[in-house]
Parts: sequence; C-alpha cells; structure tokens
Amino acid sequence: MNVELITFSLVVGWLAASMRLATPILFAALGEVFTERAGILNLGLEGIMLVGALVGFVVTYATGSLWFGLAAAALAGMLMALLMGFMSITAKVNQVVAGIGITILGSGLSTLLFRMFFGLRSTPPQIAMFPTRPIPLLSQIPVLGRVFFSHNVLVYLALILVAVSWVILYRTRFGLAIRAVGERPDAVDTRGLNVAVLRYVALMIGGALAGIGGAYLPLANLGLFWTGMTAGRGFIAIAVVVFSRWDPVGALIGSLVFGGAHALQLTLQTLQAPIPSELLLMLPYVVTIIVLVSVSRRAEFPGAFAVPYSRSGEE
Repeated sequence: MNVELITFSLVVGWLAASMRLATPILFAALGEVFTERAGILNLGLEGIMLVGALVGFVVTYATGSLWFGLAAAALAGMLMALLMGFMSITAKVNQVVAGIGITILGSGLSTLLFRMFFGLRSTPPQIAMFPTRPIPLLSQIPVLGRVFFSHNVLVYLALILVAVSWVILYRTRFGLAIRAVGERPDAVDTRGLNVAVLRYVALMIGGALAGIGGAYLPLANLGLFWTGMTAGRGFIAIAVVVFSRWDPVGALIGSLVFGGAHALQLTLQTLQAPIPSELLLMLPYVVTIIVLVSVSRRAEFPGAFAVPYSRSGEE
C-alpha cells in the first residue's frame, strides 16, 4: 500500500512539474502560432527568450517589482521582433537567415549585458520569484487540483492565454485577417488590408510572448539568470507549433509533452535511476527530433509560409 501511495504521489508530482516546465515553452509557442499563421517563420525565438530573461531579471533586480520585470521582458521581446520584422518583411531577407541572426544576437547581447550589469561574481545575484498561489476550491480537486491549480500566477496566465488565443484566431476579424495573410496575402491586399502591418503585428505578439516565456525562467522558476539558460526552449517552441498544426490548444498539448519529457528526466535523476545523466539530459531534445520527423511530413503549412510578399509578385 505504501509503495502504491509513493508511486501515485510521484506520478502526480511529475504531472505538476510537467505543467510548470511546459509554461515557458507554451508562452513562446502561442506567440509563434500567431507569427507563423501570418506567414512568418521566426527562428529567432531562442534569442528573444534569452533577451526577455535577461531584461526581466535586471529590471526586477533593480526595481524589486516582478510585474515591472515581466512588462519589460515583453517590451524587449517586441523590440527584437521588430528587428526580425524589418529584416524579413521590409528588407525581405531570407527568414531562416534572419531568424538565426536574431538568435545569435540575443545570445551574445544577453551575455554581454549581464556581464556589464553584474560583472564576474562568485555568487550569482538572485531575486524573489512569483510565489505559488493555489486557487481556492479548484486546488482541492484530487489530482487535477495539484496538476493545474497549484502554481504561480504565470502558469495560470499561460493557460488563460490558450483560450484567449483560440478566440482571437477563430472568432474575431483580426484573427481571420492573420490567418488569411498567411495563406493568401494577395487576396488580403486586394481587400484593402496592409499585409506588412498585419505581419508586423503578428511578429510583435510573438515577440512579446517569447519575452515573457524567457522571463518566466528567472522570475518564476529559478530566481537567477545565467547565460544560455533557455537551453533550446525557443527551438522546442517552434517544434511545438508544427506539432500543434498552428492551433493554440494543440500548442498546450505539445508543450505538456516536452515539459513532461523534461520533468521525467529530472524525476529519474532524483530517483537515481541506473541511467547515465547525459542520456537523461538528452531526453527532451530526443523527443523534439522524434516529433519533428513524425509530424513534419503530414503538416500542412500556411500557403504563404516564409514567403516575402510584394505587390509586384516578386520576392
């Protein structure tokens, strides 16, 4: 009986950890759903998340306000997305090249600014994080209460944004315009809508959410910043978008899959499973590769995906 209770507790704990670890990926993936629905491939998510993490940490450290830090991270993400927009929409640079450039820029910039602000320290600076806020009554539901309703406010915000994103994409004129500009930008143009503006707006939404996703790590998960702390989560978010078929609810499911893989390797390390730690650390990335290989062939990308638009029809 005790073994069964311990096993049940471990499973519930793993599910709850999966939700927490899925949250930064979910923020970035929801934003990327808007971006890719508008026909833009933003491979710069990793760099944007790193900048969001750094800015969120620095502003919180300086002001003592977690919400100021979160807002600053969203603004930083939007500015990085504007740069991506200038290259891919205005200058019509190859979107793969532009995205990789943003990732390299974000990685280097976050490292440089962190060293400028804090120098080299033997003990890294730390901040107080968003506290856990169980939702009354809902958190008392067996299993589901601990998995979904016993977290910090950013986890709840991510879950709310799944519903909000679905409503915006499928039940509003703006969402219809975003989806149309990714499929037939020429048709959108003939209706008098500005294709470039719509794509810029979609990119800024994606950048803001990626910045928040990056800021989640120091503000709600770790309480400190280190270089490269996103550890590929931006690229995993892109894989989640493909897995989800560009749908917010699918993005939640996909994020939980990858969050679950990460939580599983942490759980196995805690239990001292007889598996080399290097193999366990590989688990989330192996899952990413398997999902991409299995899903990408069947994925129906938006009609004008990653294709620059001009009225003359020339790229």
